[in-house]
Amino acid sequence: MANEVLKNEILKIEGVRKGFDGLLAVDGCSLSVQEGTIVGLIGPNGAGKSTLFDLISGFVRPDVGSIVFSGKEIVGLPAYKIARLGLIRTFQIPRALMRMTVLENLMLGSQNQMGEMIFAPIIRKSKVQAEEKDIENKAEEILKFFDLLRMKDEYAGSMSGGQKKMLEMARALMADPRLLLLDEPFAGLNPTLSERLIERIKKLREKGLTIMIIEHAIPYVLALSDELYVLNKGAVLANGHPDKVISDPRVFEAYLGVGFDAQP
Repeated sequence: MANEVLKNEILKIEGVRKGFDGLLAVDGCSLSVQEGTIVGLIGPNGAGKSTLFDLISGFVRPDVGSIVFSGKEIVGLPAYKIARLGLIRTFQIPRALMRMTVLENLMLGSQNQMGEMIFAPIIRKSKVQAEEKDIENKAEEILKFFDLLRMKDEYAGSMSGGQKKMLEMARALMADPRLLLLDEPFAGLNPTLSERLIERIKKLREKGLTIMIIEHAIPYVLALSDELYVLNKGAVLANGHPDKVISDPRVFEAYLGVGFDAQP
């Protein structure tokens, strides 16, 4: 049984610590993520959730600790190399390229394009064109999945905040992630878009994608997560099945008892 768990473990974090100007943002954090699951990460403001995502994705290096993705130690690797391994993240504030079309934004998300090589567009013109067509078709399929295909030729800057959230997630999928980190995907979304996004995330899990979600809207996390972690002051306060975790008195005191608004 232990070997089976090890085989299915896609991410393992052990004893990770990160301080800024003498303050510990992440304090001895340890957690694991099983392949093909959705793991929720909650906690009060300042608990270290986004910093932990920064550490996992290589945007910040931990002071101490280990982060193993798909059997490989990734501490010290730059963010782009971690992304190429299949670990992709989104951000709280969408980072769309406003003066490019929705379709162009997605096509940029495809990794290792032949057309990016200096001489390939000249000496391998037909292959580059064929690859670009394949990338365009893939981008259109993903836009269709998120109900954004009708906007493919519009500038990203004309989209609503909720649509930009969808666009950022769609662009992340262009990189063929094995583990997708979603940082507050429901922030700024109206209830209709939120319900649509819940269904899309569930379908991604059905296709085998592993997902970690930071989210303040607890009902959405409970609707999606197979396992829930609670961070408090940079450390794991509780983890386990969402129903069990959310009823833990320590969680209520640390999170629900500090002005938490559970309504989406």
